[in-house]
Amino acid sequence: MRLVDEFRDPTLARALAARIAREASPHRTYRIMEFCGGHTHAIFRHGLHDLLPPNVRYVHGPGCPVCVLPVARVDAAIELVERHGVILATYGDMMRVPGSDRRSLLAARAAGADVRMVGSTLDALQLARTNRDREVVFLAIGFETTTPPTAVAVRAAAAEELGNFTVFCNHVLTPPAMDRILEDSPDPEAPGVAIDAVLGPSHVSTIIGTTPYAGIAARHRRPVVITGFEPLDVMQATLMAIRQLNAGRHEVENQYTRVVTRDGNGKARALVADVLEVRPRFEWRGLGTLASSALQLRERYAAFDAERRFALTGSTAREVRGCACPEVLRGVTTPPECKLFGTVCTPDNPMGACMVSSEGACAAYWSYGRHRRAAEPTAREIA
Repeated sequence: MRLVDEFRDPTLARALAARIAREASPHRTYRIMEFCGGHTHAIFRHGLHDLLPPNVRYVHGPGCPVCVLPVARVDAAIELVERHGVILATYGDMMRVPGSDRRSLLAARAAGADVRMVGSTLDALQLARTNRDREVVFLAIGFETTTPPTAVAVRAAAAEELGNFTVFCNHVLTPPAMDRILEDSPDPEAPGVAIDAVLGPSHVSTIIGTTPYAGIAARHRRPVVITGFEPLDVMQATLMAIRQLNAGRHEVENQYTRVVTRDGNGKARALVADVLEVRPRFEWRGLGTLASSALQLRERYAAFDAERRFALTGSTAREVRGCACPEVLRGVTTPPECKLFGTVCTPDNPMGACMVSSEGACAAYWSYGRHRRAAEPTAREIA
């Protein structure tokens, strides 16, 4: 805990805040997107808004894997348990994500479907071993951080010839989403938000390293600073981004050097590459369909692919009417601007994924920021 305390030292935080105030030009606004939902929660939990000058503003990004999973994929998971009668193993934060008509996996389980909450892919494998007369499907979600455990599970199932185990793969990739977010105007119906710099994700970068962000920084002429989750990490990265902007630079910098390297985790990347390959396209909540932005099982592991084993009907589902989660994920709306936030939409009665997940921006606002709504700038004011 002593190491953690060092990155939460209030004296150092005040010193960093003073330096940011000195170096942030009063003649411009600094709009910095924290891509990762973990950073959003750190910003609110530690009150970083209150330490920064008003012209340094955070824009909340799409770095919440549960949040970016579209309604159609939630519907497909529910279809697996209700129509095909499988045992569906999933992480806890997926249980309450609303699908069509606000139905969730938790509601499906209450109606009799066999949905099991697991803590790891090893738990899902054990379910398959102890229920050999049943089909067991692991609902795999997450950015690059959680792909290695899925690859481990698939290789283990293949080695054991565990024929009743499959994976419903929903792993997504960070660089294409960041690329999309930084486009000036994604499409006529979904205008972008002005972003001056990006705080890159922590855990993802431990796997992929800093190199994949270089093209993004150069192409969009925006600084990308990889940072850790502690408050001093975020503040130091913010200062680094401000210095780049003041100097007219747009480079990839690594604040999180104690964990992240240039090339990332080579063994983990090799493991993932052996089992998974890039999909041609994949739909994201809020960002639409992005090319080469997600993963699927390779042909040699097709026997363990739930999408190939089960005939899923597909879905044309839409968000709950009035839910602004897609706009929140793009940074064009803040949670308090959503008409449902804090009224009908609460953690006990979530209308959208952004209120369900522990990394969602709406959940962060609810837990730490809903009482400061009057002081928070809207997305329009930030832009």
